[in-house]
Amino acid sequence: MLGLGCENNNIDEMKKVLGETDGERIRFLNIQDCKDEIAEGVKIINELKEITSSDKRVKVPVSALKVGLKCGGSDGFSGITANAVVGRVTDKLCSMGASAVLTEVPEMFGAETVLFERCVNKDVFDKSVKLINDFKQYFKAHGQPVSENPSPGNKEGGITTLEEKSLGCVQKGGRAPVVDVLDYGDTVRKQGLSLLNGPGNDIVSLTNLTAAGCHMVLFTTGRGTPLGGMVPTVKIASNNVIAEKKKHWIDFSAFSDDKDLKAQELFELVCRVAEGEQTKNEIYGNREIAIFKDGVTL
Repeated sequence: MLGLGCENNNIDEMKKVLGETDGERIRFLNIQDCKDEIAEGVKIINELKEITSSDKRVKVPVSALKVGLKCGGSDGFSGITANAVVGRVTDKLCSMGASAVLTEVPEMFGAETVLFERCVNKDVFDKSVKLINDFKQYFKAHGQPVSENPSPGNKEGGITTLEEKSLGCVQKGGRAPVVDVLDYGDTVRKQGLSLLNGPGNDIVSLTNLTAAGCHMVLFTTGRGTPLGGMVPTVKIASNNVIAEKKKHWIDFSAFSDDKDLKAQELFELVCRVAEGEQTKNEIYGNREIAIFKDGVTL
C-alpha cells in the first residue's frame, strides 16, 4: 500500500480502520519517507515475490467461491436469456454452499418485492427495504429522478421502462434466498445470496463487488462492453450478434432456447475461471477501478 505521507487519509489512519494485517505479505510505504521511492518499491516487491514463490495451489470446494453479479448495456433479450441463465447458475452455486452478491440498487427499483419475498428473516427483510428506500432518498437529495433508467442504449436495445429493466436485473439472483444485506465497503459474511449497496455504474459496481470479496464477476450484456475489473470479469452476451461481433469482449453467449443447458455450460466456465482460465478482460488487459464518491471534494 502506497501513500504520499501527508494526506487526511494517510497510512497510519487507514491502519486503524484495517485492523490487524499480515505483516509479512502486506507492506506499507510512505513515499515521502524514503530517498528513492522507486528503488524502495522494487525492493519490497522483490521481497513479496520471494515470500510467495513457495506458495502451492490446493484444491478447494465450489462452496469457497464468492461470485459477483453485474449487468451493463442490457437489451431486450437480457432478462430472458443472459440474466436468466446467470440466475440458474446463482441457484446452483448457492445450493452448493457458495456465495453470490447482487448489487446495482437503482436497477432493483420496481422489482424489489421479488427480492423482499425471499429474505430469510425479518432482519434481512428490514435491511433490504432500507437499502432500497435509502438509495431512492439519495437520488432525491441530489435532484435526480428515481426513474432515470433505462439508458439510451437500453432503449435502443428494446427495454422500455425502469420496471422492465429492473425485472431483468434481479433475474441474476435466481430464486435463491436472500441471506444478508451488505453496505458499501462491507465484505461477504454469509454463504448464499447477499444484496450489496451501490450504484449501477459499471466500473463502480465492479470495484464494489471486488472489494466485497468476490473472486470473479458474471457480467451480462446485450449491447457489449470491453470492461473488466480487478478480478476475472466473465462477459456473458444476451444475443449471438454481439457475441460474434465482439469476440475479443465476450466470453460466453447465453442465447438459446435451452436455458438449463446454457446454465450448465456457464457453471463449467465459472469453475474453469476459478481454476485459472483467463477471461477476455484479463487477456486484453482491461482492468478498471472507480470509487463511489458522494459529498464535497475540497
